[in-house]
Amino acid sequence: MKNIFTKTLTLTTALMLSAALAGCGSTPASNTDRSAADAQENSNSPVDSDTNAEPESSAVADAAAAQNDASDLDYVKNKGTLVVGITDFEPMDYKDENGEWIGFDADMAKAFAESLGVSAEFVEIDWDNKVMELEGKTIDCVWNGMTLTPEVTSAMECSNAYCNNAQVIVVPVDKADSFQDKDNIPEVSFAVEAGSAGEAQASMFELEHTPVTTQADALMEVAAGTSDAAIIDSLMAAAMVGEGTGYASLTYTVGLNSEEYGVGFRKGSDLAAALNDFFSASTQDGSMLAVAEKYGVQAALIK
Repeated sequence: MKNIFTKTLTLTTALMLSAALAGCGSTPASNTDRSAADAQENSNSPVDSDTNAEPESSAVADAAAAQNDASDLDYVKNKGTLVVGITDFEPMDYKDENGEWIGFDADMAKAFAESLGVSAEFVEIDWDNKVMELEGKTIDCVWNGMTLTPEVTSAMECSNAYCNNAQVIVVPVDKADSFQDKDNIPEVSFAVEAGSAGEAQASMFELEHTPVTTQADALMEVAAGTSDAAIIDSLMAAAMVGEGTGYASLTYTVGLNSEEYGVGFRKGSDLAAALNDFFSASTQDGSMLAVAEKYGVQAALIK
């Protein structure tokens, strides 16, 4: 009896153990296991997407490309304004008693804009940042007695030259005798417009110089005695210093170079060719000469 009881107990125990093990095998999956399973399932399922996203992106890209491909001429005509970057530079660009921009360049810019069927808008710029202003489309052109230097022509699409110019030294009248030889310039302090042809000449002649915002500021520096001399455009010097001007105590002396003025547009702009056509027509009909005579720069015109 003892053996039978022992065998029965042993069999019962074995059956219970098997049932327990089977129960362990069917335990529900943990959260970690479920997450992994869900992730696997999701990875095999189609991903919902905004069906409009790709067309919208393409539309924006196409619009941007179209704007970039559009000609500058069409761009200006479509917005209705030619935005002209300038500085205060008599007799090219300056304000009259009513605050309106006038001058040889300003009047010609207005006439050119009118020929395109748009209006001219003038914006004073930091001359040192003129290329950045163009590329950022805050202005459409630089029309301000701009010298056609290699740096300018490589960075902009430029018109044909329309005026001759030179960089000259401006000093008090009682100092003029000491500034008659460009190869023997006294060692004094010069004021020059930052980024200008005058600053380039000061650097080339290794002259001590202080950059200021405009050529008009350079004249004020000399008049105030904070600089001994200035280097500015001859056209401006002829209009701004000497007897009968606001700087009667100043005069201009030796010329340091010879140069030409042009108008600058964005690189590749078709506005440059349009302006060349306008210059040609204005020369033939005499209107450019009439504007030049109004501001006393007729002798500098390139015919």
